[in-house]
Amino acid sequence: MNPSFCKKSLAVLLALFLGLSPQIVLAEEPSVKKSKSGICHAKGSTYYSKTKNYTPYQSMEACLKSGGRRPKR
Repeated sequence: MNPSFCKKSLAVLLALFLGLSPQIVLAEEPSVKKSKSGICHAKGSTYYSKTKNYTPYQSMEACLKSGGRRPKR
């Protein structure tokens, strides 16, 4: 059996046991987060980790095209 498959299966079973959604457990952080105020925060930027209520984007360009803006800092 594939070790990666076993780890993912274990994570899903643990998530179900704890009452969590498997997508939340296995989800990766997006490359860019657009905050409710419309600011696009790229991974590694000052407020990226502090941004909790966001829309995920694969790239800064996609976030900007959706109407977002770059941070001033």
